[in-house]
Amino acid sequence: MNKNKKLFMVLTAILLVAVIVFSLILFIKIIPDAKKKKEQEEFVRAYIQNKLTIYEQENALYGDYEVEVAFLGDSLTDGCDLKTYYPEFVTSNRGIGGDTTYTVIDRLKISVYDLKPKVVVMLIGANNMETMFDNYEDILKGFKDNLPNTKIVLCSLTAMGGEHWGRKNQIACYNNVKIKKYAENYGFEFVDLYTPLFNEKTGEVYEGLTTDGGHFTHEGYLVVSSQIKPVLQKVLNKV
Repeated sequence: MNKNKKLFMVLTAILLVAVIVFSLILFIKIIPDAKKKKEQEEFVRAYIQNKLTIYEQENALYGDYEVEVAFLGDSLTDGCDLKTYYPEFVTSNRGIGGDTTYTVIDRLKISVYDLKPKVVVMLIGANNMETMFDNYEDILKGFKDNLPNTKIVLCSLTAMGGEHWGRKNQIACYNNVKIKKYAENYGFEFVDLYTPLFNEKTGEVYEGLTTDGGHFTHEGYLVVSSQIKPVLQKVLNKV
């Protein structure tokens, strides 16, 4: 056997071993990642189902228009202690962390149609800003068709900060113009949450109002509630 052939065989063997080792490393990494992903997905499904069960139970307890304000949205709503920030109103929290306009529309019946609150306050879109208008108007039409006697309050997207959320401020501003226009077209109320949260000097949300640039601290919720409360007082004739 000549030297070139021996060298080729050695290199082939080395390459084969390298491929096997790499495959083992990849396999060892993928299995835990896949397992973790599956566990996370199962947790999310269980969390959502638990929320919907709670909503159904609450719906059975309240009569039509007994709840003054239902707050509909994603984690910004889910994480809000309504009794702390809106103690003067009879409220129901219909927020689910991670929601998009796609997922919220699938639960409108349980979340708000069956509840029939006097007012619905909706803050949604932060988790799918690029595609939120693909079905945003469908949500509004659903309100019109299924809650004709309910006042609707549309909230703008909020100002954000940090490496992950801060880069989304520009599209948030653009989307807020469209949200406001939708509110005008449908005769709904509009609340600008972006402006009071935005620090023009830094180009981001004011320091101390969020935990990670996107989710609110106590101080952040105080700013948000200070913008929403006057609108609620007006539409509920509590001024």
